[in-house]
Amino acid sequence: MTDNFKQPAHRPVISATGLYTPPHSISNEELVDSFNRYAALHNEHHAADIASGARQKLEESSVSFIEKASGIKARHVVEKASVLDPATMEPRLAERPDDELSIMAEIGVAAARDALNRAGRAAADVDAVLCAASNMQRPYPAMAIEIQAALGIDGFAFDMNVACSSATFGIQTAADYIRSGNARSVLVVSPEITSGHLNWRDRDSHFIFGDVATAVLVESSKLAPDAHWEITGTRLKTIFSNNIRNNFGFLNRTSPDTAGAPDKLFVQQGRKVFKEVVPIVADLVLEEADRLGVDPAGLRRLWLHQANAGMNRLIAQRVLGHEASEDESPTVLDTYGNTSSAGSIIAFHLHSNDLRHGDRGLICSFGAGYSVGTVFVRKVAAGATS
Repeated sequence: MTDNFKQPAHRPVISATGLYTPPHSISNEELVDSFNRYAALHNEHHAADIASGARQKLEESSVSFIEKASGIKARHVVEKASVLDPATMEPRLAERPDDELSIMAEIGVAAARDALNRAGRAAADVDAVLCAASNMQRPYPAMAIEIQAALGIDGFAFDMNVACSSATFGIQTAADYIRSGNARSVLVVSPEITSGHLNWRDRDSHFIFGDVATAVLVESSKLAPDAHWEITGTRLKTIFSNNIRNNFGFLNRTSPDTAGAPDKLFVQQGRKVFKEVVPIVADLVLEEADRLGVDPAGLRRLWLHQANAGMNRLIAQRVLGHEASEDESPTVLDTYGNTSSAGSIIAFHLHSNDLRHGDRGLICSFGAGYSVGTVFVRKVAAGATS
């Protein structure tokens, strides 16, 4: 079946992807031990208030609770010791001088170089860098420009943030630059240090996030290596919701008490998010598949946002029309945790090489906003014909 839209003069493709995985991993067992030690200290310190009813007693976490709620078994982090220390329970990274590469740029560069190497491409061939991530290390200079400079790319760069959909929104933006002829090669880099925005003291969410960096090289088909992925269609959607929120920012960091308030970190109403996001995502995917003339049941693989195993299972079922197998909808959530916008890209990076010429798939992410990004792709293999 052919896609039902006019082919642009410059067709965008994914030439390669790159991945950087931090060296440290935290298992659920380690995480539970840390949280429960914190809860015990908290309850002991506030025993009088707890006894009087002025303060609630903190419940312990458990491995079974975490795995049932999320499907997560471990997560990678850029800094481990301080996260597991009940006295700190947050990453403590030494601030680097301005003339030294920042940590967010450092891991972004590592992922970008991996993508360039896989495509056989030099940095000089790239026209633009988009840093698409849920949390930026600083307001300016843009992280993307620092990554651009570290790679030695002559062109332009900018940051963009659409929370967990940042990477797919970045892919459409890059594809639009290709289609319009304003760029031939664009790197979409997603360094996600999500351990910094997670409240490790919150039993309902302390297990969710992990750190990673991904890169996607989007190019004109005229430059692409023999084996690549044709971007056949993209669709974005946003709907305002407070059900996932982070209020941290330069306007409200006025005191230590304000800076440490729970709403200055990741907060969500998980049940509402689950109930509302699943149909939004599934409906958008089905609408775009219909517009493209693609049979959703014929999609060979879905690379979905790695936020919650239950959400992915329901979305895949609605799209494919049946319960998806691990082969049809692979997960990396169990070992990486929720890595925000990078999750669907990790799944694509690790679970796409086995597909054959002509196979179709979907990269899809969703999250705070609400935001949903869909990227339909078709495998083009070396020496094969349609």
